[in-house]
Amino acid sequence: MFLNTQVDIDNLPGIEEIRLKSISKKYLKIIIINRISLFLVLFVVLLIMTWFMDDKTPQNLLLYGFVILTVFLILNLTIGLLAFKKRKYAIRDHDVVYAKGLIINSLTTVPISRIQHIEENRSWLARQFGLATLKIFTAGESGSDLSIHGLPKDDAKKIHDYISTKVNGSI
Repeated sequence: MFLNTQVDIDNLPGIEEIRLKSISKKYLKIIIINRISLFLVLFVVLLIMTWFMDDKTPQNLLLYGFVILTVFLILNLTIGLLAFKKRKYAIRDHDVVYAKGLIINSLTTVPISRIQHIEENRSWLARQFGLATLKIFTAGESGSDLSIHGLPKDDAKKIHDYISTKVNGSI
């Protein structure tokens, strides 16, 4: 006989019961380096554009562009710093939880039973800081369903091995 009883939401565990762990503070350095690199590239593009300007173009265009880029950089770094503090994760018996977001907060939960495979990636910059990214894939999607950036490489390896073992049914 099929039963579909209603669940009392007042008895469900709250999100505050999950102890989320912050990602490595070293990842903030990578965020800053990436954002400053973007600023430098945009600034070089601005310089190249001024090189090809004719005499009719206002000469203070470079100054305006630099001011706009500087404001953009400051806002970008501030938002990056504030959003960094919101990046947290938890590995539990039956799922992986990842929280992020500054303006729009998101909490992603991936059941381990739905995980198809998991990848551990380390960019050149992440290797310099001893960090890694875990990418978790479930069925039916073309990309990863969850990416946790900024994990210490040893923690990423432990989590990778734990989830791989659970997915393969050894635990």
